Amino acid sequence: MTERILSIQHLNAFRENLIREEKSAATIEKYLRDAGAFLAYSLDRSITKEHTVSYKRSLQEQGYAIRSINSILASINSLLDFLGWSDCKVKNLRCQRQTYCAEDKELSKAEYLRLLEASKHQEQLNLVIQTICGTGIRVSELKFFTVEAVRRGEITVQCKSKTRTILVPGKLKKLLLSYAKKHGIRNGAIFITKKGRPLD
Repeated sequence: MTERILSIQHLNAFRENLIREEKSAATIEKYLRDAGAFLAYSLDRSITKEHTVSYKRSLQEQGYAIRSINSILASINSLLDFLGWSDCKVKNLRCQRQTYCAEDKELSKAEYLRLLEASKHQEQLNLVIQTICGTGIRVSELKFFTVEAVRRGEITVQCKSKTRTILVPGKLKKLLLSYAKKHGIRNGAIFITKKGRPLD
């Protein structure tokens, strides 16, 4: 069997394939970052199942969280599938699901107020905190808070094959629309970077 040596050319082809598959820019960046780290680890060594297992073990030894390791492995396995080296793929680590939320992971009202106080001079961050805590959304879902959706008072979040609707409390709605008006944001995402891209 021909020796399998991972190269930068493989990563470039992988990138082009991700673009053709219409993956988001964030997903492409993440997959390539993980693939690049795997390339650096491989250092001209032949890619085998044993080698990929060794890489998985090295991530554990470096102290990565289980969810982070599984996320990295998803990128690596996608790369291996693309290259036709599927026999080198490895399984995710098993993660026991918690059926409750530990008290030390809950945000108390006092902690929430301290966060608002600490961010009072950072207008966007302060409003992001209020939006996340007021609606229970994930940070990655901020992009769905558009001027149009907030005006309606309903945010439609689409994640993979799932769609859900989030209601915007009246007070938060006023704050968001006031912020958008102040910063000349007439449509599209309310939380944007200096370059005008949706905040992630």
